[in-house]
Amino acid sequence: MGVLARAPTNYFLISVSNKENLELCKKHALAGFTNSINGVWTFCEIEKGDFVSFLYAAKAHNLYSVEKKVALRDAENLPPWKPVTFKISGRTYYFPFRLYLRPVRKFEEPLIRAEFAYVAENLLLRGGYRKTHFQADQTTLQNVSQMGEKIFGDFEETELPPTFTPKFCSDKSLVRIPYVFPFNELLLQSAICHYLRDGEKLQKFLDDISVNEVDAGDLEVLGEKALPEGHIDIFIKEAVPIGESRSIIVEVKAGKATMRDFEQLESYRREFGPECIRSVLIAKDFGKKNVLTFQNRVTALKYTLSCDLSSPKDFNEIISCLKLEKY
Repeated sequence: MGVLARAPTNYFLISVSNKENLELCKKHALAGFTNSINGVWTFCEIEKGDFVSFLYAAKAHNLYSVEKKVALRDAENLPPWKPVTFKISGRTYYFPFRLYLRPVRKFEEPLIRAEFAYVAENLLLRGGYRKTHFQADQTTLQNVSQMGEKIFGDFEETELPPTFTPKFCSDKSLVRIPYVFPFNELLLQSAICHYLRDGEKLQKFLDDISVNEVDAGDLEVLGEKALPEGHIDIFIKEAVPIGESRSIIVEVKAGKATMRDFEQLESYRREFGPECIRSVLIAKDFGKKNVLTFQNRVTALKYTLSCDLSSPKDFNEIISCLKLEKY
């Protein structure tokens, strides 16, 4: 096997709800996410050192590097965004989860450009935004790194209000949003994504699923990949494909995998075609009959968490106690 390369830098497009909020994001070089499960999920997904653009009105706006990420206490009335109350539910959302950004490039480009094909396809197949963020691949990041014009300027440190680290728990009685959220399958998917972005862990994953066609250092681990009939939870593909573009598709189930889960993943693999070299189902448990039935078509991996989620744990603690083993 080859020498493990440095993990690729991740690139995300962050959905913005209206033009006023977009202008505030640009003005303050700041991204904010609501006190909701989707808000904290996005906050956990994006790391310091990643790159982001804002997505509004089917256009990508500017390129930024993430310099700092913080969760702010008592953020109900903190500027720059106003709280939002939804008429139907009556719930009010504010923005405790924030990314402090350094501007890198200035542009405003429509998603119909070929360079945004990876994101545009996901957006179209999902029937609209309906998501807080979309992860793009390395090819997209390379393209946007040449768009528009370079912005010169340093990230400015600012004095912050009191901060906290969001935590997650399986005991609903301990949930206290935005400080403690229920741990769910969406967050499990994200934790596994982060786990697999570690080069050594990704190489062990490849060994466990008997993949020797590619090295871990040649791959990038991406979040949801939309398909006409659904979406793949984790999409692993060659970052710089040459001649062919080999990929691995991964579905994650928090509980016990069912026959339907195996059948669905098998149909996704058929849709991807021969360049999809493995389909992997990760779950807490499996039925032996299903594993034997699909043993030559779907690889089963069991996940375990060595930490006890009956008491709140932060996202990094969850990743550190995660383990994947071949069933």
